[in-house]
Amino acid sequence: MGAKDGVVAEDGLFEATPEESAIVEEPDVVSVAERALSSVPPGAPLAVRMRPLTLGEVVGQQHLLGPGAPLRRMVEGSGAASVLLYGPPGTGKTTLASLISGATGRRFEALSALSAGVKEVRGVIELARRRLLNGEQTVLFIDEVHRFSKTQQDALLAAVENRIVLLVGATTENPSFSVVSALLSRSLVLQLQSLTAADVQELLERAVADERGFGGAIAIDDDAMEHLVRLAAGDARRALTALEAAAGAALDTAGDSSGPVVLDLATVEASVDKAAVRYDRAGDQHYDVISAFIKSIRGSDVDAALHYLARMLTAGEDPRFIARRLVVHASEDIGMADPMALQTATAAAQAVQLIGMPEARLALAQATIHLATAPKSGAVIAALGAAMADVAAGKSGLVPPHLRDGHYKGAEQLGNAVGYKYPHDTRDGVLRQQYPPDDLVGVDYYQPTAHGNEREIADRVSKLRRIVRG
Repeated sequence: MGAKDGVVAEDGLFEATPEESAIVEEPDVVSVAERALSSVPPGAPLAVRMRPLTLGEVVGQQHLLGPGAPLRRMVEGSGAASVLLYGPPGTGKTTLASLISGATGRRFEALSALSAGVKEVRGVIELARRRLLNGEQTVLFIDEVHRFSKTQQDALLAAVENRIVLLVGATTENPSFSVVSALLSRSLVLQLQSLTAADVQELLERAVADERGFGGAIAIDDDAMEHLVRLAAGDARRALTALEAAAGAALDTAGDSSGPVVLDLATVEASVDKAAVRYDRAGDQHYDVISAFIKSIRGSDVDAALHYLARMLTAGEDPRFIARRLVVHASEDIGMADPMALQTATAAAQAVQLIGMPEARLALAQATIHLATAPKSGAVIAALGAAMADVAAGKSGLVPPHLRDGHYKGAEQLGNAVGYKYPHDTRDGVLRQQYPPDDLVGVDYYQPTAHGNEREIADRVSKLRRIVRG
């Protein structure tokens, strides 16, 4: 994947306002666009044919492309910072990188983290250094930059810091997790957003009418348009790929037709399976979705919890990972408010191990419903956290002598276990006796809530403390 003085684009983003178009419609931009257009073969995928050639064709990302916004300033040539474009697939990362190069006359080099190594990176940097001697600046575009190893990223540092190259990195993963801090501090991180439904509809309508697309040979009815927009899920490339598949089927069926062939809902449904779930088991979507899953359970929204569970299962998430999180959540956010929650979650984890997928998804769903609808309490984690904080602060006094181990010769002479009172010798099985170290006598870690089973536990704990502490 690479080009010079051209447009390398995989993402499709389209048209904005006439005012925006006027800003970039200069001879050098038009020539770049004309060269890019002439290099696209007629049989190229629709998403390639319809890719933006100027900033005026870009749809969406107005928070980055509005007047004075950082990305617009770079495209117009007034910004010289390296950038990391972070966002979901099909939002225009590659396209915008190309426009940064093409609209300012800079030389453009592209590498893919999937195939390039340190040798290729150093080769491009050396080429850029020679160009800089002649007054030419190079834009180095690295797709999937999060897949670069630390060594590969470190190889870029000096060139980026000295502006030998203007780095434009594209990533679907949060750079805070996947890019080394030194490179991160030398770059602007610009987050792209998924296209809105209106944005997707606009690009579909343009593809239908534009000569680069279907040139008016098809028309989309309202139901089919709504379905295509929904399938796209904010991804421009996915929208155009689905349109191309459905339109091809409609045109083949119609044969020779005197007018536009109408693309209806039935044809779209027959031609397109379903939108791929936006989820990467190794990336930040993995963490975002599991976070939303647990927070939905904590918030007692059973329907949202089931949505995120379905999303993970559909995307092929490891069911054992989901089960482990349910077991943790049962104690962390429910605890003694419903002691059965932990048993249900543990049983679901065992079911995953015993029967596997796809049947185990039912056990995961049952556990999710149980936990989401159970009374909530954070008392368990709060109690443990408070106790561990005291230990970390040095409040770890000596174990009282009467509680120490007395099962060895000489223990009694040391005073160990002497005076210990056996609770079962009493009628109620509980008696007055000091259990914590001296410094922690009277400290209450566990604070039961008034939710669920803890309503009863609160009274019991209060009574037990009065007896034990006297």
